[in-house]
Amino acid sequence: MNAVQPLSDRTRPVEALTVPPFAVVPGRQVKQVLDGREPTVRDIVESAYHLHSAGRTVNPASTFLRFPDRSTARIIALPASLAGDSRVDGLKWISSFPENVRSGIPRASAVLILNDPATGYPVACMESSVISAARTAASAAAAADWLSRGRPRAGRVGFIGTGLIARYIHTYLRRTGWSFTDIGIHDRSHESAAGFRLYLEQSGVDGDITVHTDPEQLVRNSDLLVFATVAATPHINAPSWFDHHPVVLHVSLRDLAPTVLLSATNIVDDPDHCLRAQTSPHLTERLTGNRDFVHGTLADVMAGRVSVPPDATVVFSPFGLGVLDLAVGKYVYDRLAESGELAIVEDFFDELGRYG
Repeated sequence: MNAVQPLSDRTRPVEALTVPPFAVVPGRQVKQVLDGREPTVRDIVESAYHLHSAGRTVNPASTFLRFPDRSTARIIALPASLAGDSRVDGLKWISSFPENVRSGIPRASAVLILNDPATGYPVACMESSVISAARTAASAAAAADWLSRGRPRAGRVGFIGTGLIARYIHTYLRRTGWSFTDIGIHDRSHESAAGFRLYLEQSGVDGDITVHTDPEQLVRNSDLLVFATVAATPHINAPSWFDHHPVVLHVSLRDLAPTVLLSATNIVDDPDHCLRAQTSPHLTERLTGNRDFVHGTLADVMAGRVSVPPDATVVFSPFGLGVLDLAVGKYVYDRLAESGELAIVEDFFDELGRYG
């Protein structure tokens, strides 16, 4: 293991530029850095949202690679760049193959490439399913907090979809100050629901755990709702299910019919990103012909530019910005660099002489 400069220290005059070393960061190291630092990761994600809102990021539209012979599968490229003290460039390459679950392996896999902002050279290839899950969960935890202000703290939480993302969201909620008297679970897979229940029991939760076979019952009995499914089209169609005005973390983006969104206060991470790719907000825009149903972004709420009514259903629909992955990935990289634990691939780059 070689000591390497953190990315934030790698801004140099042009005449002093050198080719940086290249590191491979496995998931084990990512988890070691992030586990137990959930409040810090949430702060990192909130800071990235503020930078994005201030125009200090570059976050092009995600590119979807789809396959005519594998209709449920996709691989997504998320290029991005962060400015300021968090300066970093890079790309997340994340696949979603739902059929994997039948074989007992995770649906999603990912890598994150970090690039040196001074030379453009890649400096790391990081296992990123953990980074992606962590930034998604941190974003959800931040939204749960900010969108619940001004109303009683939710005591009943419901999870529709009980995979890795649901587990990470529950962990981040718990480790950033949330506790629940009741935890509801619904999943089309009885095995997944049972596995999530086992995780909850082993994590030492104090509240009652109920597995619901009827999603309506779960929705009506939850003050805070988490949708973390692999749904490709809306399957929740009745606004009346939400008459008790919960806070809804619509992480999987395609669960709620436009009729539900039109009856709610809608907060997104970025309208241009969220209202595309057949998401529920995208379908709602197509139905109405406008974006008037979107009330603002989470950054607007955090900055006080948008207020969320305490007596209305509020839905947070985050498309998932590449800048969040970069911010969390940079944090992991810098911590490993400072501790001398980066696994450097010697002589990864060849042909370093311009004229041979």
